[in-house]
Amino acid sequence: MRKYSITKKKGEWYNAQVTDSYGNEYQNYFETEVKANNWIHYIWESEEHFKQWRENSEELLSKAIANCIEIDEKRGVEPSLD
Repeated sequence: MRKYSITKKKGEWYNAQVTDSYGNEYQNYFETEVKANNWIHYIWESEEHFKQWRENSEELLSKAIANCIEIDEKRGVEPSLD
């Protein structure tokens, strides 16, 4: 599923687009093609780190929401999903 693209229009920086093994898409701009290529390799080499970060951030958000609901319940306020 990995794929990448490095393009450049006249007068613009290199546009690097990459898809990792999990289907996540990234885009960035670079002054040189070498820097764009290095960034693509960095994304692919860091896939597991990014995956763990996303999972951890979702877990933290879930816990934060649960804590807010618990605070509302202790205050006698009906939790709102709005």
